[in-house]
Amino acid sequence: MTSAVTTRPAISVRGLEKSYPGSRKTGPVAVLRGVDLEVARGSIVALLGSNGAGKTTMVKIMATLLRADAGSVSVNEFDVATQAGRVRESISLTGQFAAVDEILTGRENLLLVARLRHLADPGQVADALLARFSLAEAGDRRAGTYSGGMRRRLDIAMSLIGDPPIVFLDEPTTGLDPQARLDVWDAVRELAAGGTTVLLTTQTLDEAEALAHRIAILHQGRIIADGTLDELKGMFPPAKVEYIEKQPSLEEIFLAITGPQKVGEKESA
Repeated sequence: MTSAVTTRPAISVRGLEKSYPGSRKTGPVAVLRGVDLEVARGSIVALLGSNGAGKTTMVKIMATLLRADAGSVSVNEFDVATQAGRVRESISLTGQFAAVDEILTGRENLLLVARLRHLADPGQVADALLARFSLAEAGDRRAGTYSGGMRRRLDIAMSLIGDPPIVFLDEPTTGLDPQARLDVWDAVRELAAGGTTVLLTTQTLDEAEALAHRIAILHQGRIIADGTLDELKGMFPPAKVEYIEKQPSLEEIFLAITGPQKVGEKESA
């Protein structure tokens, strides 16, 4: 007998509001002004917005690190306000900067988290994640010698210990070079291919276009557009067909010159 597959969203946000204290003159500053959002299971959704749009505030509320002023949020069908413990068991959060211990080796970082989660075989878990994120050859090196992309991949690998069904990535490629950014993109695609739900925040348009099944645009505290890339493009008049000479971007030139790099070839930080 096969079990029924739930169609309920992995994340559901309704009427979310959050303000921060302001000055005596201005009063409270509204950051989120009634946000609605749904994220389907096993999908990648990009929350796109400029600096100060409220992306990180929204992620912190969904991850139970911040309390909302109004509205409701459920993550993995648990209410973040009344079932915070169950929500934390269901998620992993990777912030804007890699939270690895640079004194420990890559493998030791993974072992530490696996032991903190009381997993049965921390060594096996660590070795499997090193292989999955192309870090096996560097596993016995101190994380402080890793390049930015390698540290970021290790950070994401640490966040997957315990197989959380939902992963929050807050601007995961901040400060990375073009090749490292592509490595992280591959890691994110692999997460979704394995059934993990991914919500990532970004202010990089091509990142959202390259990764997301759906894109939600957060502007002035509200979701002003939400849909697939094709649906968002459909909001505009049909494009005119013009024949122009397309020049390569600087990023394309950089990648063409440097070529794909293997993990062992990357420079240490």
